[in-house]
Formats: sequence, C-alpha cells, structure tokens
Amino acid sequence: MTGKLEGKVAFITGAARGQGRSHAVRLAQEGADIIAVDLCAQVASVPYPMATPQDLDQTVKEVEALDRRIVATQADVRDYDALKQALDEGVAQLGRLDIVSANAGIVSYGRAEELAEQTWQDVIDTDLTGEWHAAKAAIPHLRAGGRGGSIILTSSDAGLKASQNLAHYVAAKHGLIGLMRTLALELAPDFIRVNALAPTTVDTAMSHNDATYRLFRPDLENPTADDMTGPATAMNVLPVPWVEPIDISNALLFLASDEARYVTGVALPVDAGAAIK
Repeated sequence: MTGKLEGKVAFITGAARGQGRSHAVRLAQEGADIIAVDLCAQVASVPYPMATPQDLDQTVKEVEALDRRIVATQADVRDYDALKQALDEGVAQLGRLDIVSANAGIVSYGRAEELAEQTWQDVIDTDLTGEWHAAKAAIPHLRAGGRGGSIILTSSDAGLKASQNLAHYVAAKHGLIGLMRTLALELAPDFIRVNALAPTTVDTAMSHNDATYRLFRPDLENPTADDMTGPATAMNVLPVPWVEPIDISNALLFLASDEARYVTGVALPVDAGAAIK
C-alpha cells in the first residue's frame, strides 16, 4: 500500500526537533523524501536552549529508518542566500519539490514597551521573514515541476488573536496569515496551494522551559511543567494544557496531500479551541 505522499519531496525548516522533526517523520511515513534545514545554533535573545547539530542528526536517523531519503543542512532562515542554496542542493539531489513546511520559529517574552530592539527583530526576522524566505526560495522549484504543490506556513493561535507579553510574536504570526493569503492568490494559477497552521501550545522544548513556566506562573520562584498545566489548560476550550507535535503533523499531512487538493488560503487552527475563547 503506497503512502499519501509517495514519490514527493518536502522541504521543512526548523527540522532538527519539535514540530519540525515530527513533520519530517510523519511525511516520510507517507512516502515523502525530505529536505531538512535548521539553524542548530543559539539566538542570543531566545531564553531557552535551541536545537543542536546532534538534534538534526537524530531527525536524519529517524527519516532514514523509514527507508526514505533526506538531505539535511544547517542554515539560517534569516539568511536568504544560505537557505536558497540549501534548498537548491536538496532539490538537485532528490530531483523535485512538491511540499514546503515553513516551520522554523522562535519565541521570547516581555511587554511591548520593554522589548529590546534586537529581541523584536530576532522574532520578526525568524518567524515572519524566515517563512517568506522559505516560500520565496521554493516557488521557482514548485513552478518548474509543473505539478502544482503545497506550501504550509506555521502561524499560531497568536496569529488569530492577541496575547500579552508576546507583541513581536503576535505581530509575526498575524503577518504570516496575511502572507499566506497573498501567496495563495498569487500562486493559484500554478495550482500551488498555500495554507497556514495555527497551533495552540505544543508539547515541545519551545514551550517546556523555565522562561515559559515563569510566564505562566510568575507567582512562583521555580515553576515547573506541572505548575504551568492549569493556566495552559485555561487558554483552551478543550480541557487539555497543550497538544502533541503529531497533532500538528497530521494537519500538515492533510494540507500537503491530494485530500486537500482544493484547499487554499486557509488558516487551520489545531488549537483545542483556543482561538474562539
């Protein structure tokens, strides 16, 4: 039995761990080969440890264990030329491009008037400009294939509503919704579909760290994941504190597959109802 993505190639940014690794493995399970990119280094303004080269190596191992090909490169989505080179080399090795998951993202915290200039810029450059860079680098390859394609931007429930202490992140994630809709219009004649995912809190290292725990429980000196559970649950309509990476990956798979062949310009919440609360 062939998978839903048999013979296709997917380009995934932020692929070293978390949602990105989950996406790579899930798409590989359905037959896709993977072009994986991650910074694998620390951004100074980010208040939690970021992915490492060893994390990206683990993604490679998990994809190859599924008997799929993967080309993995350390590259910064803020650097268009480096990102384009990584993608071009991946396409040269794997022969085509069909799917784009612009997933790389960071977060930091602070009230709008207190954010350092560099902290604001790092989030905008990574979470908004970085996803534009991924789409921009991919569009010529998708067009050249003549088979259409699917671009999926990773936004957030913070792209659909306001959230305190996240002005830079909210601005970037709202911007992605506008970018997605514009790309959907521009690329429709080529049958390239463009959609966005809008997750709530996801059970990854980006959410589970001391900085996030302190954001949710500023009343405690050393809060833990258990201390975060109550406030995190209160953000959602369904009584869960967070969703799992596979929940986002399954939604990504739908948008990438022919099952969604006429779905474009959509911001799909995978958020336990957070956006309607």
